[in-house]
Amino acid sequence: MSADVHWLNQEIVWLGWTGLHVTGWKLIGYTGAFMFGGRWLVQFIASKRARKPVIPRLFWYMSVVGSLMTLSYFLFSAKQDSVGVLQNLFPAFTALYSLYLDIRHRGWKRNKATH
Repeated sequence: MSADVHWLNQEIVWLGWTGLHVTGWKLIGYTGAFMFGGRWLVQFIASKRARKPVIPRLFWYMSVVGSLMTLSYFLFSAKQDSVGVLQNLFPAFTALYSLYLDIRHRGWKRNKATH
């Protein structure tokens, strides 16, 4: 592992009050997990407003970023967990492809939910 990412494996001392061993990579992983899970709240709100099932573009952005963040945690942290890598490869690929299709279908700047 290169020296420039090694510091992300060090414990963040000022978060010791939590009782958890938190590192920079874990913060990246936590943020990715919250983003990946939070996309369902975005989809729920958009569907509730439209009164029908819709998937807004923000759902795909959150899917891509959340998947890539958790994937990077499993790839580059001291943990280097192959189960986590496999678990996040497919969602990252499908989210990127779905975002590509959404942009291709509705255009780059249009950000309304799919009907």
